[in-house]
Amino acid sequence: MAVKILSVDDETDLELLLTQYFRRKIRKGEYEFFFAHNGLEALQVLLKHPDIDIILSDINMPEMDGLTLLTKINEMRNPSLKCIMVSAYGDMDNIRHAMNNGAFDFATKPIDLDDLQLTIDKAVEQIAFIRSAQKEHAELVDIQGDLNVAREIQHAILPRSFKLKQEDADKVDIFASMVAAKDVGGDFYDFFPIDDHRIGFTMADVSGKGVPAAIFMAVSRTLVKATGLRGLPSNECMTIVNDMLCGESVDSMFVTVFYGIYDLSTGMIDFTNAGHNPPYILHADGTAEMLATKPNLVLGAVEGMPFTNESMQLNPGDAIVMYTDGVTEAENIDHDQFGESRLEAVLATLKGAGSEQIVETINAEVKKFAGDAPQSDDITQLVILRKQ
Repeated sequence: MAVKILSVDDETDLELLLTQYFRRKIRKGEYEFFFAHNGLEALQVLLKHPDIDIILSDINMPEMDGLTLLTKINEMRNPSLKCIMVSAYGDMDNIRHAMNNGAFDFATKPIDLDDLQLTIDKAVEQIAFIRSAQKEHAELVDIQGDLNVAREIQHAILPRSFKLKQEDADKVDIFASMVAAKDVGGDFYDFFPIDDHRIGFTMADVSGKGVPAAIFMAVSRTLVKATGLRGLPSNECMTIVNDMLCGESVDSMFVTVFYGIYDLSTGMIDFTNAGHNPPYILHADGTAEMLATKPNLVLGAVEGMPFTNESMQLNPGDAIVMYTDGVTEAENIDHDQFGESRLEAVLATLKGAGSEQIVETINAEVKKFAGDAPQSDDITQLVILRKQ
């Protein structure tokens, strides 16, 4: 595209001089010139041609001088529009004033056209750099907008209502939260009814962060839920999901999963821990202990792997507290980690607390511990409290 140059000068012979000197560039379509004889005319030209790149303006002109025109141009706040001011050699006060007020460069009369060519070339380089930066900024704004939408979609696919039907609400209290380290995260939780007396639930953490982890998270959650709704034992669900994820995994991504099936009538839990942090059991008497689990491989790593399930009894008043390593590995400004011992100390203060209070208290204590340190990982929790 042609570089568009507006020459503003009350000396009409300059128009002929410029068109003659730059005639080859004009014929090749490299330069396109516009002319005005004072600042007012220049503003009118700019209104008709807002894509002008360079203004070559005299300082001393009737009706509106070059310094006033420069002020008006500054008000347009167009950083890619460059002004080259022209004045007599001895008019250094005005030239200095123009440079202090945002002029890109200056030329003195009589104009050295070879030198002016170099000045225009330098301005064109600056304009190209600025426009490239503006384009990149616009692309980043678009990406941020997409990430905002992705975050909303991700939050929408996770359960946000923890109200159960009345007969189930009398038996169990459930609450969860996810605080992503980036715009979108790789952690997820889920719970869903399997039949009239069983609930499936999941706490998981995808390797990596950001958009790739979020996409893998959505796929993993869908597969776990779809398989869990079949009512199979927890280890069979993990075997099926693992084989499907191995077929879909890209860049060796995997997911750690704690999947359980809670029996509302008995409080019995059938669970399989696929490489995830073992949960804590917060007993009705206020004591807390980490649940001992058998080791299983993460999902999405090796196809055909067998998974071992286990069972545990959740008594009335007991709660199972599941979390991702964003809780225990949260760091403060000294790079100390929150750790399991601090988590256990927090749990020891929560005797008789409901599931929401447990989750919110842990989140608050982690945030207090981290202080001004940036969040390095997603922080996700799911708590199931047996009421009767």
